[in-house]
Amino acid sequence: MEKIISHDRQEETPEAKARWFQSLTLEERMEMLCAFTDLILENNPHIVEQKDAQPIAGRVRVLTKT
Repeated sequence: MEKIISHDRQEETPEAKARWFQSLTLEERMEMLCAFTDLILENNPHIVEQKDAQPIAGRVRVLTKT
């Protein structure tokens, strides 16, 4: 993984992030998956006990492209 610091807002678009992720090797992608999983489990260790998450009524946000 190449570590570069950038302050360009264009590099923060979902498309740019997808291109960056696709540029990673399979090993680097798996390292990211493990890092995210570890982060989630550190912050909420009981998340593995939750089954079949249900949406909360009234909490749906609809996005439209203008």
